Order: sequence, then C-alpha cells, then structure tokens
Amino acid sequence: MTGRILVAGVGNVFLRDDAFGVEVVRLLAERPQPPGVQIRDFGIRGVHLAYELLNGYDLFVLVDAAPRGEAPGTVSVLEVDLPGPQAQPVIDAHSLTPDAIFGLLSALGGHPGRSLVVACEPAEVDEGMGLTDPVRAALPHAVRAVEEILTKEGGAQDAEQADQGGSHRGGAGIGGRFTA
Repeated sequence: MTGRILVAGVGNVFLRDDAFGVEVVRLLAERPQPPGVQIRDFGIRGVHLAYELLNGYDLFVLVDAAPRGEAPGTVSVLEVDLPGPQAQPVIDAHSLTPDAIFGLLSALGGHPGRSLVVACEPAEVDEGMGLTDPVRAALPHAVRAVEEILTKEGGAQDAEQADQGGSHRGGAGIGGRFTA
C-alpha cells in the first residue's frame, strides 16, 4: 500500500447509535495498521475533519452511522461522489453530516484521491449512551470491512458489500454510491 490514508470515525456518543463511527475507530486504533494509515476519532468535530482533509490524502475512509433504509446493524461500503467547488454548505460546527463535511471540503478546494464511507444502519439515535444490540454486533464487521479496504491497495476492489444485520458476507467492495 502506498500513499497517505485517513480513516476517520464521526458521531455523537450521547446519541446512542450515532457513536458507531467513534467506536469503530477506537477498535481499529488498538490494532496494527499499515504504514501511512492514520486512524482518528473526530467525534462531532466535522469542521476539523474537513480542514484535516485539506492536508491531502490518497484515500479517505469515513466511518459513520447512516440511515439508508436497511435493517439496523447493516454495514455498507459506499463510494463518495464529491460535490463541485460551488457547493456552499450550511455549517453547524457540532453536527456536520457526512454530506456537509464533503460539501465544506469541496468549498475549501480540497479533494482526497478517493473517498469511501463505511456506514451502519442505526436502530436508535435518541439521547442516551451506548450502542443498541444490532449496531454493537456490527462493530467487528465494520472493523473487518475497513481492514479489507486498507489491505487492497488503498481500496481498489470490485465486490459488492452490504452486511445485513451485522453479518459479514465477504469483500469490502462498494455497495452503492454516496452523493454528497
């Protein structure tokens, strides 16, 4: 693997399953990573993440809870279509959604070489701490998906992935597109 890679977890630990990305990067940080890979918890600091991405990365992997209409605990890997530089996001520094993060990055003139989202379907995002059972069960599958991305030369893979209910069905391929 060559180049600079950032794996960033985002989410609010006080909104139950929204903490998914934070928990995944916590687990990844405990494991050895290939050279050039940074594992970072950005929590609710989406503005800081957008500015970090201006430093230039060949691959950016965002890990987050994202409602996509799937069963809770479903893990998907999505390719990101970045908006054009004319996009002007509305900025709330404490609750930037992935599309707002990518919009801000684009407005600032940044563009990582490739961007992926490892997303998990949340069950609850109400006030409270601790992941629900289906989302907690999805953690090892998301960790494995990120590790597969990192071992495949910066994420160049073909297989499709959408882990239903926390199950892992193989390669960390692209299960769809995320348009920011």
